[in-house]
Amino acid sequence: MSKDPQHQIQELREQLEYHNYRYYDLDDPEISDSCYDRLIKSLEGLEERYPQYRSAQSPTQKVGGSAVKTFSEVVHALPMLSLGNAFAEGEIENFDRRVRELTDSTATEVEYVAEPKLDGLAVSLRYENGWLVQAATRGDGRNGENVTLNMRKILRGKTRLQGENIPGVVEVRGEIFISRADFGILNKARQKADQKVFVNPRNAAAGGLRQLDPAVTASRRLQLYCYAFGQVDGMPYPETHFSALQKIRNYGLPVTDLYRLVKGVQGCLSYYQEMLELRSTLPFDIDGVVYKVSRIDWQNRLGFTAKAPRWAIAHKFPAQEEMTTVENIELQVGRTGAITPVARLKPVFVGGVTVSNATLHNRREIQSLDVRVGDSVIVRRAGDVIPEVISVEMSARPEESRPFEFPEVCPVCASPVVYEGEGIIARCSGGLVCEAQKKESIKHFASRKAMDIEGLGEKLVDWLVSNRVIADVSDLYRFSIEDVESMYRKKTTTLANFLYSLGIPLVGGKTAEALADKIGSLEGIEQASEGQLVEIADIGPAVASNIVTFFEQPRIREMVDKRRHGASIEELESTYLDKSKWATNLARALEKSKTTTLARFLYSLGIPLVGETTAETLADSLGTLEQIEQASKDRLQEIPDVGPLVANSIVTFFEQPHNCEVVKKLRDAGVSWPAPEQTAGVGDSVISGKTVVLTGKMSMPRAEAASLLQSMGAKVGSQITKSTDYVIAATDTSSKAVKAVKMGIEILDEQQFLSLINSTGSTADRDGGDLSP
Repeated sequence: MSKDPQHQIQELREQLEYHNYRYYDLDDPEISDSCYDRLIKSLEGLEERYPQYRSAQSPTQKVGGSAVKTFSEVVHALPMLSLGNAFAEGEIENFDRRVRELTDSTATEVEYVAEPKLDGLAVSLRYENGWLVQAATRGDGRNGENVTLNMRKILRGKTRLQGENIPGVVEVRGEIFISRADFGILNKARQKADQKVFVNPRNAAAGGLRQLDPAVTASRRLQLYCYAFGQVDGMPYPETHFSALQKIRNYGLPVTDLYRLVKGVQGCLSYYQEMLELRSTLPFDIDGVVYKVSRIDWQNRLGFTAKAPRWAIAHKFPAQEEMTTVENIELQVGRTGAITPVARLKPVFVGGVTVSNATLHNRREIQSLDVRVGDSVIVRRAGDVIPEVISVEMSARPEESRPFEFPEVCPVCASPVVYEGEGIIARCSGGLVCEAQKKESIKHFASRKAMDIEGLGEKLVDWLVSNRVIADVSDLYRFSIEDVESMYRKKTTTLANFLYSLGIPLVGGKTAEALADKIGSLEGIEQASEGQLVEIADIGPAVASNIVTFFEQPRIREMVDKRRHGASIEELESTYLDKSKWATNLARALEKSKTTTLARFLYSLGIPLVGETTAETLADSLGTLEQIEQASKDRLQEIPDVGPLVANSIVTFFEQPHNCEVVKKLRDAGVSWPAPEQTAGVGDSVISGKTVVLTGKMSMPRAEAASLLQSMGAKVGSQITKSTDYVIAATDTSSKAVKAVKMGIEILDEQQFLSLINSTGSTADRDGGDLSP
């Protein structure tokens, strides 16, 4: 049986009083702002329906929290009231209608000052004869806390108003806040010191202002934006709110540059939309905008309710934070092998969209939050930022919950997981064969700085992998180009592969297979509703919505029809080369790529943490692939720039049989580089032991030029550093050539390089003569 209205009202008041205490007095809220707003709305609705139960002590009639007793109390000369909230356009239209009716201006558009609503802590600054004599928090609207010493720290000594004709007494109202960047710095420092991190910037700002030690306040990087006058004695009050803001700025106090003078409802709503779009790019948090009647005489005529002015209203943005439940925690393997925990959530509307997934970032984050399956959590979504879990409601945790444990092996390919950055980042060591990384590993292998396989672009790699033509990078040298052309012509594939190839957001290989198995035809999938799709195992609301949205687009349907009838084959070929030359050119590029350097080959393998420079260092120090494969962690750490994490990653990579098998298949296919013991005449070369960097497109393949240099005893680098001796540049306008000139490094053009190769290296040259022919 439902509770009687009086009981419901009392229960809601108790809940709100508790949450007010957590928010205002402890700066440690347990629920999101949107949850609080819903509770207030519920209470307001009940009090309106049952006026006999109204009370002046209700949270709907009071402002904020009580004054904390650790500071002396300040009685505000003029009350610091809060604002009424609006969430829909209709509420703003009603607000504007009431303003026009009460001011007898129904035939004209009202001028409003529109400002961003900062999510911070309200303060009042009292100046006498131009000097700051008192600063106070809002408190309950009539009584606040004396935070003068702390405010002096925030103002950084600027405690005197600028300009002339300063009134005897002037109060300025403003908002204390902390920027997003400084909030991140503060929380990182607290985390490092094993202190509790702040839930959001608002709580960090409030906690910083209420420090008993002003030095702590000074360290919090708090900022102030002023937005109105309070008590003013000794000068005429400005005629408009717009001119009041300009006067406050002339006093030398900070005022946001984002305020505007707008006309009527449409002016307000246009400003709202502008700020909504800017929201995620601003350096500080805002949770809506505020509209204030600009004419002060109209403000006086409109007056106040017990809690808020009738001449202003806050237009709140869609909630960026909401509470929901964690239904599961899964691990995703990214293109570099990084393993990210993802919370699968009970769908909740937040930040303007329905959210069913949220990132948990990394192992440290999930351990710090202690997020578990079944937890009630606060989810945040700001603009286009990926939703994230920011806190856990510990009081609602199920008794049977268990801490989440990170894996020791990859959830996709079962390769060992390597932990980096003090164990924070987990990375799959599978690299070449991990299904989650396969396409990206092949693209990396073929890239210019790796094996430099021209013509093997992203679309072709996607097609080759999706159609199971290649399983790993070694297959690039094994399949027949003619066979691939033949497969193009046949246009045969499976429904699951075809679906996967379309690139529908969130539809991976397994989801494509589930769709194909359950529905059975492309036409059925195109026509399926979200309700039908979510009935299929592993397909949630977000995936279902993406599928329906994908097939609703006319251009998508046209593309699908073309692919179904084979048009995509011609599109793919035309992306790369002329049809008649496609096979020949790709075959030539693959054959060229077989001749490389040890450093390039190492880099192409995609070993976690092994970039170009590390690959070159390994090749220079150990000389052969066999030595690198067999090196211990201790031996690797003796090499400059190879630390314990890199050493561990290299050893782990070569401990995996499948990685070693792929390397063997590549060598069997003919991939090779000059062996140190096979170089001849090294001692006679004028560049023996020198470090050379190649740049620009030469007449011979880059790999061939590098091999020639290595055969002469040179070290071939990819980046120009202080240790670079020569730069061989096809043109003198490349960025590397320009850098070489600035660093005073000798540059050889291609003709000089070819002459050098053909020369015998005279004694005069070796004794320091010019290398130019």
